[in-house]
Amino acid sequence: MTNFPRAGVIGNPISHSLSPKLHGHWLRRYGIAGSYEAIQVKEDALQDTLRSLPEQGFVGLNVTLPHKVAVMQLADQLTDRATLIGAANTLTFKDDGRIFADNTDGYGFLENLRQGAPGWDAKAGPALVFGAGGAARAIIVSLIEAGVPEIILTNRTRPKAEALRADFGARIRIVDWVQSGTMLSDAATVVNTTSLGMRGGQEFRVSLDGLRSSAVVTDIVYNPLRTKFLDAAAEKGCTTVDGLGMLLHQGVPGFERWFGKRPEVDDDLRRAVLA
Repeated sequence: MTNFPRAGVIGNPISHSLSPKLHGHWLRRYGIAGSYEAIQVKEDALQDTLRSLPEQGFVGLNVTLPHKVAVMQLADQLTDRATLIGAANTLTFKDDGRIFADNTDGYGFLENLRQGAPGWDAKAGPALVFGAGGAARAIIVSLIEAGVPEIILTNRTRPKAEALRADFGARIRIVDWVQSGTMLSDAATVVNTTSLGMRGGQEFRVSLDGLRSSAVVTDIVYNPLRTKFLDAAAEKGCTTVDGLGMLLHQGVPGFERWFGKRPEVDDDLRRAVLA
């Protein structure tokens, strides 16, 4: 048992995670005696791992794929956000042994948007959201809570979009992927929640010709930092926000709970994580 708090990130695989750089930077910056580790956990070992880590001095964990849904079943207490999203990315181990599960992805998305586009107004008009996966769920919850009047949702496979509308109701309007470009002129906020445009993957091929210059455009992909999607939006005169800040901001609530200090997201942190 250590005499300082330990935290970490679990997933399978886990070597790609930037979370150790993120939290390690904060620990050093604030002179906190603590550690943050990447831990590879296979699905069949998840329950045993979660029960054993507090005995080793762990106070909490970030959770990445493929465990974000499974940890919900193992937690003793869930936030409303995690329940609504159907996944958790932040666990806190209580002194009495209970596991508290939260989802901070939507929080990270909104804080990144507000920091990167200070003039952004949720109520300015509809948001066009590309993609209907796990990230889209968290982002849609946060956009609705922020006051976006309508979500125009498009996904390459329509049934996944229909499932989100079944959960979130009339505030969501579904548009077929091939028609999505025609909806750009309606959108005040445009979000790519897909992995399209990620280095080594498929490109984002929807034309952004219809974008209005007043729109705020953001991409959750951060490798590369400047995607072709963002470059095309910038050429239209739009304010653009890259995806790295979502990762950085989503880490804030967990760090504060585990180490007792609310950390700052700034240029120093961005440089440290990208180094």
